[in-house]
Amino acid sequence: MEMTKEEIASAVAVGAYLPLMEAFYTLQGEGYHKGAAAYFIRVGGCDVGCHWCDVKESWNPDIHPPTAIDKIIEQAQHYAKTIVVTGGEPLMWPMEPLTQGLKRAGLQTHIETSGAYPLSGQWDWICLSPKKNKLPLEEVYEKADELKVIVHNKHDFIFAEEQARHVGKNCKLYLQPEWSQREKMMPLMVDYVMQNTHWILSLQTHKYLSIP
Repeated sequence: MEMTKEEIASAVAVGAYLPLMEAFYTLQGEGYHKGAAAYFIRVGGCDVGCHWCDVKESWNPDIHPPTAIDKIIEQAQHYAKTIVVTGGEPLMWPMEPLTQGLKRAGLQTHIETSGAYPLSGQWDWICLSPKKNKLPLEEVYEKADELKVIVHNKHDFIFAEEQARHVGKNCKLYLQPEWSQREKMMPLMVDYVMQNTHWILSLQTHKYLSIP
């Protein structure tokens, strides 16, 4: 029996359905797990509004079909053991039902988040990518395994150090050039990392490899 719009909206509100933009199998291109195979689940919806975002089509959740998490999980388990939930901003939605299902299927759960919403779900790895216009919540800083700061201009080095003071001592620290500014910022970033060795340079290797 087909669900009504009201029933679907209720299912989305509790995380039984999610606005799925896309799902795909590829290599992780950034940060600590770069080069490793992973299945990506991209959830629609984001109000952080980064002007340099390369997936602006993910912002409006209404244009992405509400999809049952059972279907998402069934598809995911045919690929890698590592599942990366990204967006958009996935924490706009309750993540507990999705991650419970993925864990029951024996899968590793990773998330890429701005941290601007309360942390929900069961995660094996949390990649926190903070944004100036909507800062992370303290609870996300505390749980982050990886801090990835996008460098668009020189001020972002200051922002990065401010953000690093909020995360735990075992959190990995990455600086990543914003793609359109990479040629301009890369020499500055190389120098910065060499002088501030608590940071690691991250590149969007998937873009160099022309893979998703």
